[in-house]
Amino acid sequence: MSRSDAEILAHVRARLGGDLPTTRLGVAVSGGGDSVALMHILSRCFAEKPVALHIATVDHGLRPEAAAEAETVAAMAHRLGLPHDTLRWVDRDPGGNLQDQARQARYRLLRDWARGLALDAVALGHTADDQAETVLMRLARSSGVDGLSAMSTQKTLFGLNVIRPLLDLTREDLRSYLRQQGMTWIEDASNDDPRFERVRVRAALVQLNALGLTTPALAGVAANMSQARKALDHGAYQAAGDVLRMDGGDIVLDAEGFRDLPRETARRILVRGLIWIGGGAHPPRRAATQHALNAIRNGREMTLAGCRILCQRGTIRLCREYAAVRRMRVASSECWDGRWHALGNSGQGIELAALGASGLMQCPDWRATGRPRAALMATPGLWHNDRLIAAPTAGWPQGWALQIDCGRGTFRSSLLSH
Repeated sequence: MSRSDAEILAHVRARLGGDLPTTRLGVAVSGGGDSVALMHILSRCFAEKPVALHIATVDHGLRPEAAAEAETVAAMAHRLGLPHDTLRWVDRDPGGNLQDQARQARYRLLRDWARGLALDAVALGHTADDQAETVLMRLARSSGVDGLSAMSTQKTLFGLNVIRPLLDLTREDLRSYLRQQGMTWIEDASNDDPRFERVRVRAALVQLNALGLTTPALAGVAANMSQARKALDHGAYQAAGDVLRMDGGDIVLDAEGFRDLPRETARRILVRGLIWIGGGAHPPRRAATQHALNAIRNGREMTLAGCRILCQRGTIRLCREYAAVRRMRVASSECWDGRWHALGNSGQGIELAALGASGLMQCPDWRATGRPRAALMATPGLWHNDRLIAAPTAGWPQGWALQIDCGRGTFRSSLLSH
């Protein structure tokens, strides 16, 4: 039985309470029933508190009707008195996984749009049905606790702060709401295309209802897994305080202590370390991670997720891989590799770039730092054209300093954030 108009509004208002940002809020609206309902509900949620809402539609340019759908959403938004922007994806790579590229592009476009408007967050229309479908899809991949955990109400994706106020509501709740409001929405033909995994899973859910595997039941599994994940994350956070230290932007683990940890605790520290250093949007695959853990336990070095894992003198060092950053070059005032920030006497033409072998040769005391050559090569130096002028991590600061900054936070804090 669908919820009433008043129940839905009360539920979303409660979801938006507490610490959720509600001063300047973006709303991603594709034109489908879920996102149109989200836009309409939010337009009614803030009668007692002034909140500026901004609407965006992402046109991936993959379907001929997408432009017209964006115009339809713009008209809906304007009828509600809300500003609307269409964000177009124009830098597609003809190779690779198109669906994954489109997903990443969507979040990047929304991130840049939100930053330009100084928005606190962007609201997405994910529902309890999305939650249940994701659980089934992850079960088919033999996912663990993390994969089966519920989507969070708040999350940072590709640098974008998102909120999901509809996670406890079903698609039928939202379509019933829209019908009560006399609102229409766009039905995407791809939602019935069995070539897509989610469409097949959606059809399977109808059959599974008879076994009690309903949307609320599967969403409950996801919620339970989230609680288990939090406990595991807390355990990894506590263990990290005993076995690791930071050194020159690298994570250095006590080899004996790390190898004595429960395997899942060690796996979580390793995975989050690789993401924190390499900046990847996704963790490495489970098989690759297990291979890395086996290598560590046997004292072998390897490369994974744009990082090096070095085993030497009773330590395990996670550092950046030089090949992943060797072509990376930015002005000294900008963030390098998503985390390094330079402090010093900035001047015209000074840039941050990886030291590499040639840069390291110009640092007379790099061995005195005690840091491995492979790790130092992948750290940034200050360059003027092809001339190295400073290398703080390699013991040659020349009045400059480097900080891990640019919004990535500390490594230990990353163990508690998903």
